[in-house]
Amino acid sequence: MFTGIVEELGRVVAKEDLVDAAQFTVHGPLVSSDASHGDSIAVNGVCLTVVDVLADGSFTADVMNETLQRSSLGELGEGSAVNLERAASLSSRLGGHLVQGHVDATGQVLGRTPSKHWELVRIALPDSIARYVVEKGSITVDGVSLTVAALDEDSFTVSLIPTTLEMTTLGAAGPGTAVKL
Repeated sequence: MFTGIVEELGRVVAKEDLVDAAQFTVHGPLVSSDASHGDSIAVNGVCLTVVDVLADGSFTADVMNETLQRSSLGELGEGSAVNLERAASLSSRLGGHLVQGHVDATGQVLGRTPSKHWELVRIALPDSIARYVVEKGSITVDGVSLTVAALDEDSFTVSLIPTTLEMTTLGAAGPGTAVKL
């Protein structure tokens, strides 16, 4: 389980495409500092299992085809920025909301409206999850715990504070960017 509070902005340093899977190496010194084989780390909101922890502050994870198809992890390549979070423990503060790390759908950033102190981001809402999304409810976008600010038939809007804009991939996600929901 995760909280949706991103701990670190990491980078994909290697991706090995396999026949029906991929292996990622992700640089994230904070999240890998106490990680070991078998631990869970959310990468853009997708729960991945640590295969190996490297001395340079990176970890490797195997991603099967099912996950590549249901998320946008398959679109990541070397140099891609990723949101990272370690799994919550029973003694963790719950700063966001309970997040399983399972991707239910992929949406797309439709537009951004900047403001002096925050930014509104409108995201396409797939029919498959529309019944679960409510105004003022919680949603996870690329692993970031957010509140639905507005909702219409085929999209929803979230407000991003400066910290979220600076510390997550959502700060640079322009129109057309695929996001995991």
